[in-house]
Amino acid sequence: MAMQDALKALLTNIQNGSLDVDQGLDRLRDLPFLEMGHTKIDLHRALRNGFPEVIYAEGKTPGQVAEIFVRMQDHGHVLATRVSDEMARHVAAVCPAVDYNPLGRTLALVRGEIERRDGEVAIVTAGTSDLPVAEEARVTCEMLGARALVIADVGVAGIHRLFDRLDALRRARAIIVVAGMEGALASVVGGLLPQPIIAVPTSVGYGAALSGFTALFGMLTSCASGVTVVNIDNGFGAACAACKINNLFSA
Repeated sequence: MAMQDALKALLTNIQNGSLDVDQGLDRLRDLPFLEMGHTKIDLHRALRNGFPEVIYAEGKTPGQVAEIFVRMQDHGHVLATRVSDEMARHVAAVCPAVDYNPLGRTLALVRGEIERRDGEVAIVTAGTSDLPVAEEARVTCEMLGARALVIADVGVAGIHRLFDRLDALRRARAIIVVAGMEGALASVVGGLLPQPIIAVPTSVGYGAALSGFTALFGMLTSCASGVTVVNIDNGFGAACAACKINNLFSA
């Protein structure tokens, strides 16, 4: 973690005398957050819970997102979710090294190497239309240090497609299930496999799907024990939970 490493280096330099206390205080003036007027960047978050702050871009202006990227890049890797094409172009003009994923609407900037944990998170989608949420989860997992495997389009309408990938799913430490319509795939996966299941209802489906509420209610009332549910279309939140589970095995 870049912030934790930087703080350790600062304290070591004070201890060995290469920095005096006043110089150390000067270095710490941006902690625990960096004030930007429209935004306060939480620089201590990685120290508190293991993951750095991530930019939720929706509702922000392209200029605000670009400015946040510029300021955050000095403190480690940067990830933004719900990024539009216009925002991505705006940020790329000032941070050319960013990587935009138009399907998952993520924008990532990797500074050096990402510390990889052992283990793998599996991300399963009921249909191809659920892939945008799955991609948000996959990129988040990769940025947080977990390897991620996406298994797409294995919903209950053709359940034999899921059975064909059970061996791969058994190797994962946590499984994210992404489904819209009635959300039944989470119960099926939860009934077949022993790992923690994190279900993500999506807003995919016709009228009575109610923009994801039908899938949400179905997952919340799952008859498969141990299925945990996050909010509609929240691939990011599911990935954070899965990475925390994976990290417990890697500790």
